Amino acid sequence: MLARYQNGCLQKTTRKDGAERWQFRWLEKIADGTSRERKKTIGLVKDYPEHSKKLQDLLAGLRLNINTDGPTKLTSVTMSAAVEHYMQHELADNGAEGKAYSTRNRKTLVLKRWVLPQWRNHDLRAIKTVAVEQWLKTLLTAKFGKPKPLAGGTKEKIRDAMSAVFNHAIRWEFTDTNPITGPHKGSGVRVSGKRERAPEILDVEEMQLLLASLGVREKAMVFLDMPAGLRRGELAGLKWEDVDFKHLQLNVSRSLVDQHVGPVKTEVSRKLMPMDEYVARDLMAWYEQTPYKQPSDYLWATDANRAGSKRGKQPVWLSTVMRDHIQPLARRLGINKRIGWHTFRHTFSTLLKSNGEDVKVVQELLRHSTSRMTLDTYTQALSPDKRAAQSRVVGTIRPKTTCTVVVPRETDQISRKSLKRFGVPDGI
Repeated sequence: MLARYQNGCLQKTTRKDGAERWQFRWLEKIADGTSRERKKTIGLVKDYPEHSKKLQDLLAGLRLNINTDGPTKLTSVTMSAAVEHYMQHELADNGAEGKAYSTRNRKTLVLKRWVLPQWRNHDLRAIKTVAVEQWLKTLLTAKFGKPKPLAGGTKEKIRDAMSAVFNHAIRWEFTDTNPITGPHKGSGVRVSGKRERAPEILDVEEMQLLLASLGVREKAMVFLDMPAGLRRGELAGLKWEDVDFKHLQLNVSRSLVDQHVGPVKTEVSRKLMPMDEYVARDLMAWYEQTPYKQPSDYLWATDANRAGSKRGKQPVWLSTVMRDHIQPLARRLGINKRIGWHTFRHTFSTLLKSNGEDVKVVQELLRHSTSRMTLDTYTQALSPDKRAAQSRVVGTIRPKTTCTVVVPRETDQISRKSLKRFGVPDGI
């Protein structure tokens, strides 16, 4: 019978060569809280006679190792066990206190798709910096049929996910080193995250042409998304209660990804954002048309019959709106760029920069968590500056001609009833 942790036990074992060897066996607590039997062959019986001081000294060292808290030469945690423990403790859905759904989902996919198939059974201490770096260079993707090297950005995500697992393992004392980052700056896994192509940017004429041709809902979506610098999940998660027409501002407080509601990406993202009066008019025009006007209703609540019981209770899939409405229209208008929701965020940033706006104003409008330390520490953009910067962009891209998709007269002239409901003066 094995002693639990304190002493282990010693037994003789014979291999194919016929030589007797000493084998030390003990129970080890692993990452998921259970125990497993471990064994280590320590030498030939003839070299370590029974009851000899030499053997007793060796056993004393082994017992000291198995009774020491934290990582030792005898403890062993595989990458599979570490990943499982990391997902249970770091990637669990802890509501507003935990990581955003998009972050949890992305890291889980990366770990399962790339890391575990290669490193599942490797001891954490056996994983070396250069081995990981060389492995990343060999990765291929078969997207669109023809294998090609994996994009640098994806390799960065794999490296960062592995580093997060190692940091978690260090915190729980499963290991004492992180080979992904290395012991000092520049000694870890090196990966180039250089983009394969620059992100698409729409110029002013293209934005004007697109906005002049979109339907009421899609125009409101794009016009609200772009000058507010919203991420797709933040746009999808907006409710009427988040829109303050009276003071012309948005309360960005949630993100909705794959119909999962969660917190916004960073604490900096959770801010009141200015809303230009032209954007407010387009949004009010959509309010006149949608059947879902309650404060708790999503701005873009789906009205499709196939939504079943979720009809009106969840927003449309913005990827579907982009694929079925915005992208086909852009192609018909001769805009042959790869357009996605993030295109409008890049376009907004570019237009702000071209207008010569202050860097801090740009940072706060885009709600990035950091810029240069000096700006973060000593500079704050005033709300009027942010509103003025946003309005300059809106004035630049707003269509100068009549929309090709004509808004009905009753929605163009916002009803006084709607204006009164939101406490908006008639001047908007």
